[in-house]
Amino acid sequence: MITSDLSECAALAKQIRIHAINMVHRANSSHIGGCLSMADLLAVLYGSTLNVRPDDPKWSERDRFILSKGHCTAAVYAVLAERSFFPIAELEGFGQPGSRLMAHVSSHVPGVEFSTGSLGHGLPFGCGKALAAKRLGRAWRTFVLLSDGELDEGSNWEAILFAGHHKLNNLFAIVDFNKIQSLGNVNEVLALDPLADKFRAFHWAVREIDGHNLKQIQEAFAAAPDDRPTVVIAHTIKGKGVDYMEHQLRYHYSAPRTAEQLQDALRQLES
Repeated sequence: MITSDLSECAALAKQIRIHAINMVHRANSSHIGGCLSMADLLAVLYGSTLNVRPDDPKWSERDRFILSKGHCTAAVYAVLAERSFFPIAELEGFGQPGSRLMAHVSSHVPGVEFSTGSLGHGLPFGCGKALAAKRLGRAWRTFVLLSDGELDEGSNWEAILFAGHHKLNNLFAIVDFNKIQSLGNVNEVLALDPLADKFRAFHWAVREIDGHNLKQIQEAFAAAPDDRPTVVIAHTIKGKGVDYMEHQLRYHYSAPRTAEQLQDALRQLES
């Protein structure tokens, strides 16, 4: 159920992080740092923003959510399970042979709009969805969650130009700006700043926020302009909530390997 109660969103964010930690540990998988950095964004999206029906995932009037940073799939599966798109118990099969919960987000899973993993595809697809809604006269909105490193992909900038030109005011791009990508710090690999000015130059409305402040997130998602798409630049912390993961490049790939590391992470998240 959608709620404006931010305490419920906070509880949802906590569960997303706990599920994601357990999932990547069991599967010996990766990308936990990015899952933790975007958990608060997902909690507000699915807790107080998106108009969706878990019992009818293909409902024609649903808002569309696209995870363009498809490698951080554990957090999305976690929030979908918490919202009852499928049973929470199914999370235990994440990344295991025969499971539909694959290591990159898959449209075979209820609630997932688009299979992603190759970076730079989500926003162009989202532009098509947003344009279709406008031309069909439909009220649903499209939200696309991107990573900061993913903005190195030229296809994103083509989509950003396209969205501004077509005044897609029903489109939200959300940048999980945790400052770390696969090979190093974003500013060292390929600097994005001044990111907000770049979007403004492409005729986007810009909301720059603390990506762990639930009130700021909620207000940013609610404040769509009349004549242009919106980008929410969410400043986040890679590995948020677990001290030995925060700001650490290794947790772009690594999981908590040992039982001691897992229990330490869960203890911190529970407290």
